Parts: sequence; C-alpha cells; structure tokens
Amino acid sequence: MNNASDFLIRAAGGLVWRTTARGPEILLVHRSRYGDWTLPKGKLDEGEDWQTAARREVREETGREARLESFAGIISYMHGDRPKVVLFWNMRLDPEAPDHSAPEDTSEVKRAEWLPVDEALKRLQYAGERDLLARSLEAHRHDD
Repeated sequence: MNNASDFLIRAAGGLVWRTTARGPEILLVHRSRYGDWTLPKGKLDEGEDWQTAARREVREETGREARLESFAGIISYMHGDRPKVVLFWNMRLDPEAPDHSAPEDTSEVKRAEWLPVDEALKRLQYAGERDLLARSLEAHRHDD
C-alpha cells in the first residue's frame, strides 16, 4: 500500500425508504456469506464516486433502482486490520425504473426485505447501522 488512502476501505450504501399505510419501511438485505441482516452497501469501484457507488450497491443487492434524497451519515469500523468508512444516503425507489425485486448479486445477498422501522432496528445486527437508522428516522419525522 502506497499511502493512507490505500489502507482505508471506502464504501457507500443506502437507507432505502418507502411509505406505507402502516408507516415508513426500510429495505434490508440478508447476506449469505455472513448470515446477517444489514443495510445495502459495498466498496467503491476504482474511480467511482460515493453517490454512484451507493446507487450501484443498492441496485446490485436489492434489484431496485433508487434515487438519492439526502445524506444520512457515516459509520466506520475496523474490517480486519483496516479501517472501513461507509457513507450512506437516504433513498427512495425510482418510480420510472423497472422493479426487478431480486438481488443481482445472489452469491452475496440471499434476499432483500421491506420491514417496518421498529422491526428493522431489531433485525439489524450492527450497532452503527441501528444508530444510523434511528437518527435518520428522527430526521424524517422532523421533516413531516
């Protein structure tokens, strides 16, 4: 590794929201490799910007096109011996795009599922993602 930026793992993802009669729901993914429930996210490709990576990762992991609405926040953690930083955006499905409703990358993601926020908070397995979702929900409530 030539410099500090080569050491840092850069990733992006989305809090994909929809509004239902029961209230807001969030889209989570179940990853086969880790057996966990998480927000859709992944590493930036070479030369890719954060926002493009967030949209691509949501499409690959959920089969859905989403548009960015607002910046949701940052989480960071150690991945092995390297720091990982993930930038997240609040997103909504693109109503113009086809809904494939199935992950493109089935080797990594088993399925994607819409959940009410309270259930999503229980199912998410990483504290940083739970905190991010809770903060984002609170911001959404103040926007109404």
